[in-house]
Amino acid sequence: MRVWHTLFLGMIRIASLLALIGAPAAALAAASGGDPLGSPMWEYHAARVFADAPIVFDDRVKVSLPVLAENQHVLPVTVDARALDGVERIVIFADLNPIPVAVEYTPLAAQAFIATRIKLDQRTPVRAAVLTKDGVWHVAGDWVDAAGGGCSAPPLSRVRGDWADHLGELRGGTWDDGQATRLRLALRHPMDTGLVENIPEYNIEALTVSDEAGTLLARMAIHASVSEDPAFTLKFASGLSGDLKVMARDSGGLEFAGQLSASSGARIAAASR
Repeated sequence: MRVWHTLFLGMIRIASLLALIGAPAAALAAASGGDPLGSPMWEYHAARVFADAPIVFDDRVKVSLPVLAENQHVLPVTVDARALDGVERIVIFADLNPIPVAVEYTPLAAQAFIATRIKLDQRTPVRAAVLTKDGVWHVAGDWVDAAGGGCSAPPLSRVRGDWADHLGELRGGTWDDGQATRLRLALRHPMDTGLVENIPEYNIEALTVSDEAGTLLARMAIHASVSEDPAFTLKFASGLSGDLKVMARDSGGLEFAGQLSASSGARIAAASR
């Protein structure tokens, strides 16, 4: 009798696992024991960001960040998903931030790599979600300890009062190490979250990089949880040459542009409005 009971339970477990093949994100997460970080907001974000797409918690997505935010206004985050094939999008988000999503990056002709800096309002998981051509989201990340107020305190440029004098100043440069051409960009902007009294939300919301023929190489949607004076590091194939054009637009409708030579590594210091 016990043998038949054990066999019956085993058949139920097998049937349950088979039923989960091709199941949506929430079901797959449950089948694997749920969110490995144990976030109270995981199911909410899984439904909001990924809808019914399948999710894999994947250590091939390398997320580099400190486990303690020394400055909750500036947390460096680096995402390297070059171990995956067919990467279409990279989303950086912090579960417990009031503005969870920081960056939505579409590499296009770039490598699946991005580094930036974000704000944290409290201790939270910080994650990268990488969408591949097969429709699967590959997720990785870790908890970061942080003091409160990263999203709800005014930026330094607001405190100094000089933000308008430098708005849109764009600087950057390129470096080629034989494996990739690295592009580093920094743009002066207060990146107001709208969570500070009497300061409405005002942030860079889009950025593109194009070659000299105007072909888009990379684009991103940017949210107010990215740090003041946003900075980004992107990587392209080694040997990239010609001029690169950088354009950005903020939520007030202002547009900023700059240009640099990919082959010479010349710096840019330009802005147009």
